[in-house]
Amino acid sequence: MTNPITYRTALEIAYHEAIVRQAYKDSVGVWTWSVGLTSATGHDVQRYKDNPQTMEHCLTIYVWALNNYADAVRKAFSGTAMTEAQFAAALSFHWNTGSISKASWVGMFKAGRMADAERSFKTWNKAGGKVVKGLETRREMEADLLFRGKWSADGTITEYTRLTANYTPVWSSAKRVNIEAALRAALGDEQPLDPGAEPTPAPPEPGLETRTRATVLAEINALVAEYATLEI
Repeated sequence: MTNPITYRTALEIAYHEAIVRQAYKDSVGVWTWSVGLTSATGHDVQRYKDNPQTMEHCLTIYVWALNNYADAVRKAFSGTAMTEAQFAAALSFHWNTGSISKASWVGMFKAGRMADAERSFKTWNKAGGKVVKGLETRREMEADLLFRGKWSADGTITEYTRLTANYTPVWSSAKRVNIEAALRAALGDEQPLDPGAEPTPAPPEPGLETRTRATVLAEINALVAEYATLEI
């Protein structure tokens, strides 16, 4: 598959988000769960109302949803080769905005107009027509990844551990938690991340490297001689 969801990609996007292990209401009252998932993803999140889940289950569904979002990113960049960093940045943008198909910076990027693409990319920092500091910071970090290959994730995510009576997060309950092991388990990847490592070759069959043609013929002759002495 072109541009699969890698451990590093999933970790990078989660770094910009927060996680709540039970269903909660976001700022506009939409039921949300895990790493910003709503029922619009095709996964009914209201089942988690008053029903906290393990970190691994939260991240397993997050990875499933990321794969669904990734299809739109692959389609938007069809015919354009992307590095892991570029794909991760574009997917992070789409996960946050849902607008990869209509963002003008995509066409600029594909045309090689990188300076214009970056300027356009960074304008996606508003909500309700006003610049939001959190979005501004996120776009800056995503731009560093997209245009300069600079990753940000440190293996942690902000978790909100308590909800109010109205099912909104208690902001003071926030804490940074490490999700590396749980995310590896969700991806089925239990190996440490080392993107520069070469695959380890399989060891040769014991003794195979010393068995020349002459050696093999000698072994055959010895077997024939042994067979001739058997009483049948």
